[in-house]
Amino acid sequence: MKFAFPLLLGAALFASPAEAQTGGNAISTTTISHAISLGTATPGGGFPLYGNAFAEVMNAADGSLTIAPRNTKGSNENIPLLEKGELDLALVAGEPAYEAFAGIGRAPVRLKILTAIYSNPGMFVVRADSPYKTIRDLVGQPVAFGAKGSGLPILARYVLDGLGLKQDEDFKAIYLDRAGDGPAMVEDGRVAALWGAGIGWPGFAAVASSASGARFIAPDAEEIARIRAKHAFLKPLTVPGGSYPKQSEPIASLGSWSFVLTREDLPDDIAYRLAKTLHGVEPAFCKKLAQACETTAANTVAAAPKPELIHPGVMKYFREIGMVK
Repeated sequence: MKFAFPLLLGAALFASPAEAQTGGNAISTTTISHAISLGTATPGGGFPLYGNAFAEVMNAADGSLTIAPRNTKGSNENIPLLEKGELDLALVAGEPAYEAFAGIGRAPVRLKILTAIYSNPGMFVVRADSPYKTIRDLVGQPVAFGAKGSGLPILARYVLDGLGLKQDEDFKAIYLDRAGDGPAMVEDGRVAALWGAGIGWPGFAAVASSASGARFIAPDAEEIARIRAKHAFLKPLTVPGGSYPKQSEPIASLGSWSFVLTREDLPDDIAYRLAKTLHGVEPAFCKKLAQACETTAANTVAAAPKPELIHPGVMKYFREIGMVK
């Protein structure tokens, strides 16, 4: 449900205890009378991990701020919940965001970007002792493509389509009720591979930490070129060495950026306040969660498909700090 924003005017504004403490500077703002709802995804995936850390860091930085994470079915549920005003903020993967902004298969959304959160290089993980070493090796095999409603299956669909493969025809595609169910299925052989994305993604970390260990399968250079020739919005991305246990070498892949999106009518001053608070806690957020090191004002400007998709309140703050003109 939407929360109320009682405005503090005149002398009351200066007397208000509602202040966001960012970078050592307190800023007077609108009082928030209810928690800010933040949609994440199913337990065991990357979005709940990130969303919980985001809320903890932001709430600690501003004592009057209450961001309340909420488990959902993921990106494909978060978008309509934002449109209906049943969420204030939500994590949305790059591919569903791209389709929603572009109006692919639906009317274009009027949602806005609060921040880019992290890049999502997509790849498969298999047991280290499995015979599978390339994407073609997995054709015909049972593969877990992520949770129903999440953005991961959509990313996989674009990647595979760029290679002339169909997710539901060329593979025995499995869609999970809970993102956290995938690693055990790899370990016990129910699936040959688990598809995922990102740096520090819990599913990859779980398989890599298991007794059998992990091998990662990503598109090779020729495959990346073929995929991008058909789906240019996907960008070359790299998983740095050491991102997962026993993964010493960097892994080249491709994908897109995930975002925190806002409902269309989130007030400008609230978006401004959230952006300023977030920018002030970038180092602390990075220290708390490795994936959050990519959550920066600079990355938000670079990752947004169009500048006008960034919330006006956020853009006001970015102009103040010289991030945009």
